[in-house]
Amino acid sequence: QVQLVESGGGLVQSGGSLRLSCAASGRTFSTYNMGWLVQAPGKEREKVATINWSGANTYYTDSVKGRFTISRANAKNTIYLQMNSLKPEDTAVYYCAADGRYSDLSIPTYWGQGTQVTVSS
Repeated sequence: QVQLVESGGGLVQSGGSLRLSCAASGRTFSTYNMGWLVQAPGKEREKVATINWSGANTYYTDSVKGRFTISRANAKNTIYLQMNSLKPEDTAVYYCAADGRYSDLSIPTYWGQGTQVTVSS
């Protein structure tokens, strides 16, 4: 069982930056693929960024490439999402997610409660 707790969301002006963190419980954190998914009002959840268990491979949806960076610190059981040049369309609830090392996180097994990111224009 993995428990995920997000932090770092908030209100920021367009062009600003935020860093989200996700702390995970459990002794097997380093074996999980991790990621951030979003759910905007009236839309389904979708992947924003993922990072594999070793940190060697990352994925970004097209709309955030060059602006967001996902990273992980296995010694701290934590992943991060550095978000720069934020736009109003980035406004959403951001969920931390985890799954096994062979998962692409399309339908993750474990979810956090989510943290709200609001970007004002």
